[in-house]
Amino acid sequence: MNVYLFCSAILVMLYFLLAFNVSMHRMRARTGVGGGSDPSGPLNRSIRAHGNAAEYIPLFVLLFLYFGFAGAASWIRWVVVVVTVCRLLHPLSLYLSADLNKAQPLRFLSSVGTYAGGLTFGVAILLRAC
Repeated sequence: MNVYLFCSAILVMLYFLLAFNVSMHRMRARTGVGGGSDPSGPLNRSIRAHGNAAEYIPLFVLLFLYFGFAGAASWIRWVVVVVTVCRLLHPLSLYLSADLNKAQPLRFLSSVGTYAGGLTFGVAILLRAC
């Protein structure tokens, strides 16, 4: 199995499922623009989950494909898997959190994994350039 393509496919599907979820919540709330009046309501959670995914998933898919096609050390595969798991857990943490303004351990861990993975990819590319 090609881990790079598999994880890219998972993230692309997550991205569009989150977008579809926003559309469904907008339809239920009859709200075309904005997030409604409840900052922790289902529509706002959906918007935030999709927005966060939109910030990271396109760049990660690009990086996964680059390392997959350019050839990479085997340890990069593990970073790809960790980042993919973190990106799957992050929207889950938004939906499970009782209050979006309070700390949530799963949200924290998924964020740290995302940042660490992104920085690791950046260093790996920099090392290739030198």
